[in-house]
Amino acid sequence: MNKVFASAQAALADIVKDGQTLAVGGFGLCGIPEALIAALRDSGVKNLTAISNNAGVDGFGLGQLLTTRQIKKMISSYVGENKEFERQYLAGELELEFTPQGTLAEKLRAGGCGIPAFFTKTGYGTLVAEGKETREFDGEHYVMERSLVADVALVKAWKADKAGNLVYRKTARNFNPVCAMSGRITVVEVEEIVEIGALDPENVHTPGIYVHRIVHNPTPEKRIEQRTIRQA
Repeated sequence: MNKVFASAQAALADIVKDGQTLAVGGFGLCGIPEALIAALRDSGVKNLTAISNNAGVDGFGLGQLLTTRQIKKMISSYVGENKEFERQYLAGELELEFTPQGTLAEKLRAGGCGIPAFFTKTGYGTLVAEGKETREFDGEHYVMERSLVADVALVKAWKADKAGNLVYRKTARNFNPVCAMSGRITVVEVEEIVEIGALDPENVHTPGIYVHRIVHNPTPEKRIEQRTIRQA
């Protein structure tokens, strides 16, 4: 099975549809699948639910899909860098499901492992727990969280072999491995593609069993969200 597609557009053409739930890797602008997000924007699909730590920034990352009004709901941990997100949410034009960051990661991981729900102490006794089942274990209180499974996952990795085994680079790993696990169909954008057998199995971060399609983008922009330097 050939997992390598000629372009991001080709990789998404027959799998993205209106009303889908998508998991998108990245943290801020670090480790986001830039070409796949742009191809998703150009596809014109709408009424999407996006699972992502954040919503990019105005005009870049998932912020592009907010500008074109293709996202109807975000399941996120942090959204504070996007003015259009704020405007749509406060105007009642965008649904938002806030999820603690660690809980969001575990929801995606559990979904990829076939675990339908789990209990966590995080959020117990707060708004996060409203309407959810709670239970006591060994004198401690927990809230039950449902796992997340996406119709399509869009992931960024540094390197892949042609079987889809992935290696991430440093902090760009972030949410990408759990997003890859959670997708019924997972599409990965990489900077380098190597032959099968070229990767040391001990260094593989995501096994190819989770990856269905690969897109080569050797020169991503890698925009920096906030640059902080010390004075000379």
